Amino acid sequence: MKHAVIFAHPKADSFTAAVAQAYAEAARGLGHEAVIRDLYRMGFDPCLKAEEIPTPEGFNVAADVAAERAVLDDADVFAFVYPFWFNAPPAILKGYVDRVFGMGFGFEPAAGGTQALLDGRRLISFTSSGAPEDWVRDTGAMAALNTLFDNHLAGVCGLTVVDHIHVGGIVPGLTPEWMAQILENVRATVRRCFAEATPTLT
Repeated sequence: MKHAVIFAHPKADSFTAAVAQAYAEAARGLGHEAVIRDLYRMGFDPCLKAEEIPTPEGFNVAADVAAERAVLDDADVFAFVYPFWFNAPPAILKGYVDRVFGMGFGFEPAAGGTQALLDGRRLISFTSSGAPEDWVRDTGAMAALNTLFDNHLAGVCGLTVVDHIHVGGIVPGLTPEWMAQILENVRATVRRCFAEATPTLT
């Protein structure tokens, strides 16, 4: 099983980066492949170009998008790791979805609309916020994000949503003990969700 761990944070030593690394370590510990797509360090351009928008005359896939789709082509799991900024994913991640998961990769034209191209693959998300976790839940922010981002992306592309783990209260001054516990929870989630796909020796 191959996991594409896609994360978005401008700081290389951020909490978000640590979660992405913990996820990848846990997946590899199961004998799976994990590739990390660090959008900021990659310098990924999130701006959809006019020529990339499908029209009756067709559209063009930019070279950077084609290269990224090649990396993701055989991924079984897409793991998104990002902070909440104004209760939404960072712009670079939204642009990544717009450009990479669009027509020709996530879906294709079909009679009456579109046809999903990623059926059978999985989506899991790990997010964080400075706001307390109960605030994010009680205000409806979490439900709204799940509906407009996770579930919509899954529905259009044919993905199965495995889980969405959110941790609130991520502010400066986290104790090493709490940080270690959060990262162990990430590893445990990976083991819980994907252990059934672990290769066995014969």
